[in-house]
Amino acid sequence: MANRVKVHGIQPRKSLGQNFLIDEGITRRIVDAAGIEPGDFVIEIGPGVGALTRLLAERAGDLVAIELDQTLIPALQEELGERSNVRILHADALEVDYAALTQGRPVRIVANLPYYITSHAIRVLLESHIHWRCIVLTVQLEVAQRIVAKPPDMSLLAISVQYYGKPELLFRVPPGAFYPQPSIDSATLRISRDESLEETVDIAAAAFFRWVKAGFSQPRKQIRNNLSTGLGITRGVTEDILRKVGITPERRAETLSLSEWLALAQAGAEVSE
Repeated sequence: MANRVKVHGIQPRKSLGQNFLIDEGITRRIVDAAGIEPGDFVIEIGPGVGALTRLLAERAGDLVAIELDQTLIPALQEELGERSNVRILHADALEVDYAALTQGRPVRIVANLPYYITSHAIRVLLESHIHWRCIVLTVQLEVAQRIVAKPPDMSLLAISVQYYGKPELLFRVPPGAFYPQPSIDSATLRISRDESLEETVDIAAAAFFRWVKAGFSQPRKQIRNNLSTGLGITRGVTEDILRKVGITPERRAETLSLSEWLALAQAGAEVSE
């Protein structure tokens, strides 16, 4: 595929963080990870010149490939040929109305994300109110490790992803799998929808993340201080809420599990009612 990039006269653009996947073994593993079944609706973000797209099109019922770089679209069209089940959408994936695009259809999402938009893109997808079945992302290894972290190494990013689904780091992707080669390792990550969690969560996302963002506002500080300052409530009330759900006020945000955050935010919401 590296040669295909050169055949089309494409010069990867650093300003867009372009590193094209060229390792066929890796591309097949990524497509396999999406678990696509006949008839499935799939969205690909960042198709480039189609290394993943061609494989996705062979398995999907319908495929929408979202590409920001207009100069890549002719090459992508040539690589794909006349495939009736593929639609190429020239758009910024951060600005797409995914609810309108999917129109209520369940969807699987596959993306090779530029490093500089990773966190933003994940947030857009998870907060888009669409029925996604799984999201398979190739991202910077360090970011993947942060997303799948457990206490005492949690972060706002980890909680934000784990609130919506179950992330798992599937495999590392070496620099040589890309053209041009990045200077760091990447990893493929799968986020699966957690139906059991959705059934038990009894607090709105906005209210939940109000508590989480306050808790992580000053890393390495005690949770009671961050919550009191960030939410504008007294330390006494904060400590009462923490103890009510079995959390020691001296703990730090990165030591709390997702279930503890859910219990904390729910208890806080009840106190404010």
